Amino acid sequence: MNPTLAYSPLLRFIGILFLVLNAPFALYGQHQNKITATLEEETKLIEIQQEFIYVNDSQDTLQELYFNDWANSYSDKTTALARRFSEEFRKSLHLAKEAERGGTDILAVTDQEYRNISWEHLPGKDIIRFTLNKPLQPGSQAKFFLTYTVKLPPNKYTPYGYGTDGSYYLKDWYLTPAVYDSIWNLYSNKNLEDLYTDITDTNINFIFPDSLYLGTNYVDLSLTSFPGNQYANLRGVGRKSCDVILNAGKPFKKHVTSHLFVVTDIQSQKYSEILQGISIERITRFIDENLGDFPYEQLLVSEIDFNKNPLYGLNQLPSFIRPYDEQFQFELKFLKTALTSYLRESIFLNPRKDKWVTDAIINYLMIMYVDSMYPDQKLLGKLSRSWVLRGTYLAQMDFNDQYSFLYMWMARRNLDQALNTSNDSLIKFNQKIANTYKAGLGLSYVDAYSGGGVIDPAIKDFFESYKLKKVSPKDFERTLKEYSPKDIDWFFRTYVTTSDQIDYKIKRADKGNDSIQVTIENKTNTEVPISLFGLRNDTVVSDYWFKGFKESQTFQIPDLGEKRLVLNYDQKIPEFSQKDNWKSMGGFLSSNRKLKFQFFRDAENPYYNQVFYMPVLDFNIYDGLTPGIRLTNKTLIQRPFQFNFVPQYAIREDALVGSGSLIYQHYHGKSGFYVTNYSLRGSSFHFQTNSRYSTITPAVSFGWRPDDLIPNIRSSLLMRYVNVFRTIDPSLDLETDPDYSVLNFRYNYLNNNIVKFFSWFADAQHSADFTKVALNVDYRKLMINNRQINLRFFAGAFLRNDTDSDFFSFALDRPTDYLFDLNYLGRSEDSGIASQQIIIAEGGFKSQLENPFANEWLVTGNASFGLWKWIEVYGDIGFLKNEGVPARFVYDSGIRLNLVTDYFELYFPLYSNRGWEVAGPNYDQRIRFVITLSPRTLTGLFTRKWF
Repeated sequence: MNPTLAYSPLLRFIGILFLVLNAPFALYGQHQNKITATLEEETKLIEIQQEFIYVNDSQDTLQELYFNDWANSYSDKTTALARRFSEEFRKSLHLAKEAERGGTDILAVTDQEYRNISWEHLPGKDIIRFTLNKPLQPGSQAKFFLTYTVKLPPNKYTPYGYGTDGSYYLKDWYLTPAVYDSIWNLYSNKNLEDLYTDITDTNINFIFPDSLYLGTNYVDLSLTSFPGNQYANLRGVGRKSCDVILNAGKPFKKHVTSHLFVVTDIQSQKYSEILQGISIERITRFIDENLGDFPYEQLLVSEIDFNKNPLYGLNQLPSFIRPYDEQFQFELKFLKTALTSYLRESIFLNPRKDKWVTDAIINYLMIMYVDSMYPDQKLLGKLSRSWVLRGTYLAQMDFNDQYSFLYMWMARRNLDQALNTSNDSLIKFNQKIANTYKAGLGLSYVDAYSGGGVIDPAIKDFFESYKLKKVSPKDFERTLKEYSPKDIDWFFRTYVTTSDQIDYKIKRADKGNDSIQVTIENKTNTEVPISLFGLRNDTVVSDYWFKGFKESQTFQIPDLGEKRLVLNYDQKIPEFSQKDNWKSMGGFLSSNRKLKFQFFRDAENPYYNQVFYMPVLDFNIYDGLTPGIRLTNKTLIQRPFQFNFVPQYAIREDALVGSGSLIYQHYHGKSGFYVTNYSLRGSSFHFQTNSRYSTITPAVSFGWRPDDLIPNIRSSLLMRYVNVFRTIDPSLDLETDPDYSVLNFRYNYLNNNIVKFFSWFADAQHSADFTKVALNVDYRKLMINNRQINLRFFAGAFLRNDTDSDFFSFALDRPTDYLFDLNYLGRSEDSGIASQQIIIAEGGFKSQLENPFANEWLVTGNASFGLWKWIEVYGDIGFLKNEGVPARFVYDSGIRLNLVTDYFELYFPLYSNRGWEVAGPNYDQRIRFVITLSPRTLTGLFTRKWF
């Protein structure tokens, strides 16, 4: 049979017959929903008339009803969706013009007696409260009629709305009832794909342009054309909301497989349609075998659904450099999208609170599919065989090793979150990747601990027992416990509900006459099971599971000739560190791992002490180009202790320069006082021709953050002792001692947001020659009219000043940077292009005024205001006081080109204490610039939305 047969009249008849036969079961106590909707192509409006029968199946009398109006979440800059975007540093919706916004315009709401029903949007603007004209008793129903229009947004904010190619994706586009289960579950749209709506029997008469191809998760009972438009009758019995995809030039294929009727627009240009059909047959058979029958007539598997939740990682690379075979890519893409749609349509969990359950099932089945169909697939695919990478540990990793690797990416950053964390409280990386992977790994962990063959039938039983029913994680827990022969309470009480790390080590192993006594230490006291394997010549000769325990415990196992004992050898357990998981029985301690030097950074190899080397190239105008080599133990995922040594050669000075650091990071918890950092840093470069500075700085810092990790709020206290040693060219007239030390305390607070930014720090410095304090406050706000205002305040004062120069003084526009914190291209320059670089610090002035230093106190204010897009006007005012002279008032103003805030900016002075600066000589030398060349800093610009 051709797998892409058109949907024949016979199949339509079978679909209708299915509805009729199932109607007695679906209609009882079910909400009834009838919609007539017309899509206007020119205005991008959907005109809707909706008749809704609400059935009160609760035990409570309802005075009001709540409906989801997620189409209205695109209406302005104050919706819950807009606020979520600002937390993720996305300002597209905030900056959108009125014509590019979506929204709902409700024209009339009446009851069955045609009396008006009062309504209002809740503060998030995507939930509507209807106040009934009379209370709705338990078991009763209320009919009401709604007339409204939905203005579709462009799909540049989310995948929903209209595209530039004339296509449409309609999801959550009409009013649906919120869920009431003794309380109303009211969740705003936060771009998380987790609408929680009650189940309805819905019939939609939908009119749309005749140039488009229709795809839907509902049954299209009829599809007819008339001049300029098409008419579709869509039906969903016992369904959530209706998804409609209207493609402009890509028709949907309909695959009739042995187990499922599939509607899809997922294609691969390099993978033939016949082979695609064979792959879809294989995937649907796999899903049917592991889940069971899909309860509806057809499954929609769309490209746009995949793009919302793709296979992250190497699959995000451009197609021409993807390292996987076309069949493998197509099948995993189709499988993930199909599983997501399968469970979303069938299992009625609370998607905001209980998403981890479906995440666990989807990712467990993804792992199982690759294990069974592609057991030799490597994580790097074809790249693992390249001469550049084949010697790395990353190239040796299997494809399924990515699940543990990417979960551990967050765990090592202390940013992992419990699986049962509400979906809208998860960091984006956790919500999209880490938590979903940990959930799937958890089921593999339980299966291995239970002896194997447990999870597969449990998942199928759970799906068959609870599909089309409201279900909770308790039901999932009950099902898994019924199938496991062991106590798996630890999985639900610890693995799911906490972010406690798992980390065991073999403390010692002693051979007896015919047995081995092995002592295992629980480094984190997280009581979950641990596996132990015995190896001889890389062959497993024994394996054991031990229940979780605290601290340490000694076990006696038979001596079967093991040469090495290894914890978690098959890596079924997402363990924090595996570097101390093995012990040689031949006298070699596990801590005596061999030293391995590698070119470029690699994944962490538990069997080696890795040192990575890589080339570096820096520049400043005194050293010139400084090529060198970086030696570090920093792997692709973070580790508690890191060293970093960078010897370099300064071409211009013909001398060795460089830097180094030792850092130890100790996490105390997830929130509140959560981290202590210990460090020792040193550097040696030139600050002037034939003049070198060297620094040695021991430091300790403490960090705090809130319980909710979504807000970008952080605070810290830094204590450091900066020691500076300078070698000065004899021709220079140095006004200060060449060597000095400064004890520095600084408290920082940061609330970073694309719409509203606020930070401040208090700083205190003490040395043999001075004591000074300072306060710095920054505020930035993107206004409702899309213009940005920037405000800054700085105040600094000497409590004691025994210096004879301005080297340690406060500066209006260009601090001397005696602590060597600022990344100047030329820190000693007072002319030339390097002197025009500005780093906003201390006074923050842009004009280079006469006598810019203050040896008693300095108070300044800086402000800028948006004129148009990235063009702003700025102004600075301040007072500075020097010993023996009156305080002086200073000011400047000009134009700021704020191309990328804090990364690339230009300042054009206009008027200041110097007068009209544009009319002055050499105006080009007065232009100032901000530029950031640090790769690490620039990378943060793109990754900040994920963490």
